Amino acid sequence: MKRLACLIFNPVAGQGDSEQDLAEIRSILEPELDLDVQLTTEDVCAEDLARAAVKRKVDVIIACGGDGTLSQAAAAVVGTDIPFGIISRGTANAFACALGIPDNIAGACQTILQGTTRVVDTANCNGSPMILLAGIGFEAETVERANREMKNRFGAFAYILAGVQQLQELQSFNVEIETEDKIIKSYAAAVTVANAAPPTSVLAQGPAGIIADDGLLDLTIVAPANKAAAIAATFHLFQTASAGNAVERNDIGYLRAKKFKITTDPPQKVVVDGEIFGKTPIEINCLPATLKIFVPTVEEVSPAEKLEGLPKLMVEVKEKQ
Repeated sequence: MKRLACLIFNPVAGQGDSEQDLAEIRSILEPELDLDVQLTTEDVCAEDLARAAVKRKVDVIIACGGDGTLSQAAAAVVGTDIPFGIISRGTANAFACALGIPDNIAGACQTILQGTTRVVDTANCNGSPMILLAGIGFEAETVERANREMKNRFGAFAYILAGVQQLQELQSFNVEIETEDKIIKSYAAAVTVANAAPPTSVLAQGPAGIIADDGLLDLTIVAPANKAAAIAATFHLFQTASAGNAVERNDIGYLRAKKFKITTDPPQKVVVDGEIFGKTPIEINCLPATLKIFVPTVEEVSPAEKLEGLPKLMVEVKEKQ
């Protein structure tokens, strides 16, 4: 018998023809899977549909849409042991890129049908699921600027335009970062905590090559002295991420931990998995090995920590409990 698969499809995601995209998905998957198609609406989100599919005890759950749709559906699958497939049709497609999954329909469908499963980590941010990353400060402001109208008009370039606009209003803030064994105090323009992140999420790429199944979160702190330094730091992150190398600038630091508690003065906007989440303070905990996903095999290597050189940096080593 065919495996029962629930396909959660967002018809308003991306810039293509949604009916044509759905027809292509059906043509590839239905010969192999008993496909139950569920469409998201303004009133019913991907997480609601995925939770209902979990209750129906389907064999496979597949989400198709932008990163927001994929993350919502994945949140409902966390901890269930149900294999999760993704078909990216959004603007940034960070979810697919972070895990090496093709961002075209045919390739993504073949990954689901023929690819192996990999159990990856997820995280919890202030009690809510986090699959990819949380951005504080610059990234959150940029995501808020890149609204649906901009994304429909410019596609992925909308984020670049929004980032350039946000640079004109760049502001630093005081930040305190607490881990299991240390407290770090500095100032920053951006702080990013990643469970998984593609190279295109440059503000998460302090260590480069973030590992999605190591039981740890990767934090990158960017603390440029001015706008010119911010541009240089961003370009450096882009270069090192593209080359797979860790950063080497004094105004960029990174470290890894199982959990982070982050407080800022003044409070800063936070974006989680591409959606505006609220403001600091936040507490993020890694949830190891909680999501089984269809994904091609990849190998990842990541440096552990770099904090020296950050401005006004103070590190307090806490006594272990």
